[in-house]
Amino acid sequence: MLESLGDVGSLTAAPWIYAAVALSVLLDVFLPVLPSGVLVITAATAAAAGSGAATGQVPDDVPDILALTLCAATASVLGDLVAYRLAWRGGPRLDRALARSRRLASAQERLGAALSRGGGALVVLARFAPAGRSLVSFGAGATRRSPRDFLPWSAVAGIAWAVYSVALGYLGAQWLGATWVAALVSVAALFGAGAVATFLVRRSPA
Repeated sequence: MLESLGDVGSLTAAPWIYAAVALSVLLDVFLPVLPSGVLVITAATAAAAGSGAATGQVPDDVPDILALTLCAATASVLGDLVAYRLAWRGGPRLDRALARSRRLASAQERLGAALSRGGGALVVLARFAPAGRSLVSFGAGATRRSPRDFLPWSAVAGIAWAVYSVALGYLGAQWLGATWVAALVSVAALFGAGAVATFLVRRSPA
């Protein structure tokens, strides 16, 4: 039988877990291979274990969950903003870097066209798709979209992703017990949402 996460639930109270989550979420716009979603879900599952969610008791540690959600959402928006500004100022060097990959260049062109039509929903969808956040953030900057057209949707996307990820970990612990099984099921649900988001983004008009 897999061990409970109760023994590590107290780790969510340590400042380093928030720093680790913030750094991972901030940087995965540049390195999409970083498992930021997995880290957020594991932290939320551990927080639920520490709050007594596995026993069905009313959790007393809700501020930790709220702090985790706020941390992930804020880091997501800040990462988008940094990528957006870098792409805005990137100029020919960024264009040459993207041109080396036909797939990235095609995706940037498609996403840039959607953003030019005010496709704010695309920004939210792309936040759940693997590497979609990177393509949208860099694409919005490279096509010189107005901050008013991009940043509000980036905030909505960051909040939606953070709430969804934390809720998966926390509710998974309530329903399945604060075990690694709950964490794995929650991670699978996150990947499932990513697959659906990828499908919908690819169906967006060119």
